[in-house]
Amino acid sequence: MENYSNINLLKFKVSENGYEFDSEIIAALGNAKSELAEVVTELNDNLDKIQKLTPACDKTDYVLATSCGVLCGILDVFGVSEPKKTPLGKVTDRWFEKCTIAFARLSGWKGQADEGYSAAISYLEKKYQIPYDQRGAGDAASKIFDLNPRNHHFKSLAHNPTLLGLFFSIIDQFSNTSHFVTNGQVIALQEASNTFQLQGYDIPSKLFAGFVNWLGHLFSDVSGASNSKTRGMGIPSTFWSWTNSVVAIKSELNLNITEFDNLINQVALEIYLQGYDARFQLTQAIPVVINELLVRFIYSTRRILSYFKETIGKQRSFSSLWSACEPFSNATVKRMLTVAHGTFCLVDIGDALVAVTRGNVIKTVLRLNVIGVGRFMVSLSGEAKRKSNSYLLNEQQATLKRQESLLQSYILGLKELAEIYDDKSLLDFTEELKNSKLYVQAFEKSVQLARKRAVPKNEILKNKTEIDNYFLGR
Repeated sequence: MENYSNINLLKFKVSENGYEFDSEIIAALGNAKSELAEVVTELNDNLDKIQKLTPACDKTDYVLATSCGVLCGILDVFGVSEPKKTPLGKVTDRWFEKCTIAFARLSGWKGQADEGYSAAISYLEKKYQIPYDQRGAGDAASKIFDLNPRNHHFKSLAHNPTLLGLFFSIIDQFSNTSHFVTNGQVIALQEASNTFQLQGYDIPSKLFAGFVNWLGHLFSDVSGASNSKTRGMGIPSTFWSWTNSVVAIKSELNLNITEFDNLINQVALEIYLQGYDARFQLTQAIPVVINELLVRFIYSTRRILSYFKETIGKQRSFSSLWSACEPFSNATVKRMLTVAHGTFCLVDIGDALVAVTRGNVIKTVLRLNVIGVGRFMVSLSGEAKRKSNSYLLNEQQATLKRQESLLQSYILGLKELAEIYDDKSLLDFTEELKNSKLYVQAFEKSVQLARKRAVPKNEILKNKTEIDNYFLGR
């Protein structure tokens, strides 16, 4: 008995249009083409994403970004310098004074402009009274907490312009207490004020009144006390006041307060006494902001010039112009900002390290621009995130390209199978036998069909005589 295990059978049917095989090749070919189209679309989308994550900086961009960083670094060294030696600090001090006057007027102060900001501070001190304003001037707090008029704004937790400072302000106002950080410990003074009374008739109204008191009292202290004859001691900077927060949080959670925690807190207190308050921290932000704006301006200006040079008049539009020069969301300007802020930090840190060589660590901290360092860290974080996303997209792109290659090979194979099994043009020889005398062409088509079906040569019937003999049994 012959072995037919390797024979592939396809259903054969006759229709009004002729003969055809009932297979799924055409359907599979259609599905493969549809899947290939989806893969190509995803490849193009991924390519657009990769391009958006890839900076296109040229040498000029890098040179200009570095120049901006150096220029603003020099401005930081000579314009910001130290709290008591800062030319730009006078600008921020006057700005805070104007803010204090504006807030006092908003709170109902009717004073004249020639009265100065001291009168506005005095008004705010009376209007926004709180129970935690012990100054260590002739009161028990001077011995208990080592307080004095120069350090009480820093040591008092409720004077810190942080969320934890607001939390302790509310607690102190509700319970008439005063919390201080001193020598690595949090100390609470009970019945802190004999005259303070929190306004409000229920919890929500008291909470609102407590928040307003906290904010108003910070405004009264941001430019120093009303009786200050010099610059005065403002509220601590947001960054360094978190050294108090670390001590307070660890104390509340009964965690060990390390020597390092206490050392950093003491350093923060010392630089505050040197004038490093919220006003000086804003001064440090000036060259950082200028650096930021300058880089973005230079990036946009270069792209605008290129746009008008390369784009003819009829093709110009505001949307295409903005797409070409917008200085916010593209990877190129972000890379330039990373270079500029990194250069700025190099200049600033180099200046700060000069004090280390002289053995003055406090002066080093005073001259270190923490705003600039923080902004550079943000840029580095963005670079790392873009690099990671680009790596993942490239991996996905490689997988999609492999899928594209496999689908193309698969489609090619399906086309070859479709050609092999597309017998309609060969199987219509019966119609030609019935309707015409073209026997030779009909026989040739039958021979072609047999060859496509891999029939052995000695079994192929090549002419009419052989067919007649076959069916007549000769």
